[in-house]
This record gives sequence, C-alpha cells and structure tokens, in this order.
Amino acid sequence: MIYASSGQWRAAPRKSVLFFGMSGLGKTHVSTLLRRHGDWFHYSVDYRIGTRYLGELIADNAKREAMKVPFLRDLLLSDSIYLGTNITFDNLSPVSTYIGKPGSPARGGLPFAEYTRRQDEFRHAEIAALMDTGHFIGRAQALYGYPHFICDTGGSICEWVDPDDPADPLMTALSAQCLMIWIEGSQAHTAELIRRFDKAPKPMAYQPAFLARVWAEYLALHGCAEADVDPDAFIRWTYAQALAHRQPRYSAMARRWGLRVAAEEIAQVGDAAGFIDLVARLLDRHGVEMRG
Repeated sequence: MIYASSGQWRAAPRKSVLFFGMSGLGKTHVSTLLRRHGDWFHYSVDYRIGTRYLGELIADNAKREAMKVPFLRDLLLSDSIYLGTNITFDNLSPVSTYIGKPGSPARGGLPFAEYTRRQDEFRHAEIAALMDTGHFIGRAQALYGYPHFICDTGGSICEWVDPDDPADPLMTALSAQCLMIWIEGSQAHTAELIRRFDKAPKPMAYQPAFLARVWAEYLALHGCAEADVDPDAFIRWTYAQALAHRQPRYSAMARRWGLRVAAEEIAQVGDAAGFIDLVARLLDRHGVEMRG
C-alpha cells in the first residue's frame, strides 16, 4: 500500500484513495462529500466511461432509434437537430441504457449476442477508464491544483481482475497510485440492495463466464427460449447471485491490495477531516492485524 501507516497517511501532502465495492454502499456519497470540501478531485470511473469511451456508441444508439421515426429521421439527415447525452456524476442512465438487458425485444430486451457484445465493450471501457486513474491524478494536480484525489469506481471492477494474482496488471497499477479501500456491506445491506434492485432493476456488467452460466441456467429453469425471456425478470433473478459472486472477489482484493471498511463506518463520515481520521484508524487496524 502507498501509505504504510496512519502517520504516513496524515503527513502525506497529496492523498490518493480508490473506493471499490457494490453500488449503493456509499462510494459516490463520500466522494461527493470530499469533492465539495474543495481540495479533493473526484474521478468518477462511470462518468469517464460514459463520456470518453462509450460516448459515441451511446449517441449512435440514440440516433439509431431516432432514425426509425420519419419525422426525426428527416431532421437528422438534414442536420437540423442534434442528439447527444447529458451524462453527469448523478445521472449515468445513458450508460445503463446502452448496456441494456437481454431478452424479449417486445419487452425492451436485446438479443443475447448483442447484449454480450455490449458487455464486452463495457469491459474494455471500464478497464481503460480505470487505467486512466494515474493520468487524472497528475492532471488534477497540474491543471487544477487539487492536492488530493478520490477514485470512485463502479461495482463491476472485481469482474475484470484476478484478485489472487499478485501480478494482476490492473490491481498492480491502481494500488501503486491509490490507497485501495473496499466498502463492505453487511447481510442487512445485501438484503436492502436486493430490495432496491427488485423495485427498479438496472443493467449491470458481468464477468463473461458468470453471465454465460446464469443465462443458461435461467433458460433451463424456466424452459424458455431467448426471445421469450422477460429482461427485468432475468436481471432480478441474476442480481442476488451476482452479489454472492462478487463478495469473495472484493474480499480477496482488499486482503491482497488494500483495506476494508464497513459501510456503517463510512456512512458516519461527515467531512474531509472525519474521512482522514477514518482512514488513519483503518491503517492502524490493518497494522495490528498484520502483526497478529
């Protein structure tokens, strides 16, 4: 880890931290709190994906749908209107909409082959955006004068790394630039995340092997063809399995590459000073565990 002790962390004139874990446990909340403090640069990986790596694909997908409407088609072909996205830190819906859900086209689903193609596009985009972290640390300091940096990652980071490989290229690069912190949810948090997701299911990105397995299992369990799958029913069914699939991967990432903090602890952070104190306690705790 780039900070070996709480004293080294407190004394560091430039602090760099990366949060990882499931969406909904406080990564963006604390990142936003630090950004508003004034001297922390907030790097949102999902925002970078949507604006830099998938931006053109997202816009083209919107244009493709608009071209199906004669009125809009004529306006687009004559360059009379412009279609773009309004992605913000708080509104990443265009990214989720592009990823989509597999299943019946009549219910808004994508053919599974197209869905997996977009999943692969997202995988490459997320890895590229994560690898941009070092560039943005330097950019934040040199261009804007921010001394401190917070990287707010998406929940799917664990899908693209081998947390048990000490030479994993993505984890090696990130841990050399940032203090890696896993925000760990409890069983109560898991139940609440599932409840929220069941109420409003959203597209997600999955490891290819995991996705292929759950898709085959779903089709067999329900005895249905691809075109008959209810997209929301499938991703609801998959979500709890995805949480269980990701938990040990996050845990291994934290064990080898960084620290862990309970979601309840991170929720108590009210300002930048409180966050610095929390990280110092985590480093002290980690030191005790290592000596033990």
